[in-house]
Amino acid sequence: MTVMPLTPPAEPLLELELTKGFIPKQTYPCPWIETPLIESAPLSKLAGCRIFLKMENFQPSGSFKSRGIGNLVRCAVERSSSTEPLHFYASSGGNAGLGCVTAATTLKQKSTVVVPTITKQAMIDRIISAGATQVIKYGNTIADADEYLRNSLLPDDSQGVYVPPFDHPDIWNGAESIMHEVHNELNTLPDGIICSVGGGGLLIGICQGLDRLSGTTSRTQVIGVETLGCESFSQAIIAKEVVTLPGITSIATSLGCTRIAARALEYGLRENVHSALVSDKEAVDACIRFAEDHKILVEPACGATLALVYSGRLGQIMNLKPNDKIVLVVCGGSNISIDMMYKWKKEYNL
Repeated sequence: MTVMPLTPPAEPLLELELTKGFIPKQTYPCPWIETPLIESAPLSKLAGCRIFLKMENFQPSGSFKSRGIGNLVRCAVERSSSTEPLHFYASSGGNAGLGCVTAATTLKQKSTVVVPTITKQAMIDRIISAGATQVIKYGNTIADADEYLRNSLLPDDSQGVYVPPFDHPDIWNGAESIMHEVHNELNTLPDGIICSVGGGGLLIGICQGLDRLSGTTSRTQVIGVETLGCESFSQAIIAKEVVTLPGITSIATSLGCTRIAARALEYGLRENVHSALVSDKEAVDACIRFAEDHKILVEPACGATLALVYSGRLGQIMNLKPNDKIVLVVCGGSNISIDMMYKWKKEYNL
């Protein structure tokens, strides 16, 4: 085990309050921002309808995790009666850890991230730069890191707060804010919304928000996309029960949850919710084409959503009309670089 103590985080620059939507105005800074909703001409032409991009890659942490995990962190601070800072603990080698640290830093709280020993130094450096109090390398997998966090760190910290990656109501409520922003931008609910699925926190928030905004079970079509090799959502829908995958074989490691939240399956069994699968090659191809079309880098976990349009398969799932408004959640992610893109382009002969 290696422990890396760090200098105290700098004063946060973000001083926003969310005043729209279902989350009431609060006195603490908001750990996420309202992101742009952009109509994409290249993707609209490919899909044969109006494609809008919800740019979650612009969040302070680089991904949609700023909303859900950010809301969990802020709610914990709001509910705390302690005069001392809380200390948030997350086991993550990527976006969830960054979301936790970014939110904690914004709210002047402490944060510790436990990462597997295989985590790349570049990602550790990003977590450090985001303001983590400490980063701990432990175990070969996220499960090992999480077990160590729960059994060895949290019991010894009276101010410690566990941060799950996706399975918590506060996380779902934060993710729900996406739909309120989309509704405000379009002045209506979209005909469809597409998002990538890992553990299901984002999909839960989207479905929850659609129901709240429509006042009943929403008729908006929701498509959850996974890559082959981490399809726990798809397998759960087929089995009609939550299943545990034996392992993750996809390069889209941010989607690498072997078991989804039970609430995600409840939504997944609705008539308006669909599961779609793409290959790693399709996800990578989408990342490359998206970079060419929009000059923006996203990781393969986000490319999975984009691949549904770039592969031409969106029309196989939905009966599309030219004026239909379809929103793609560009969930972003930090596990991407130009070097990685070149490597994948060569590896997949793209």
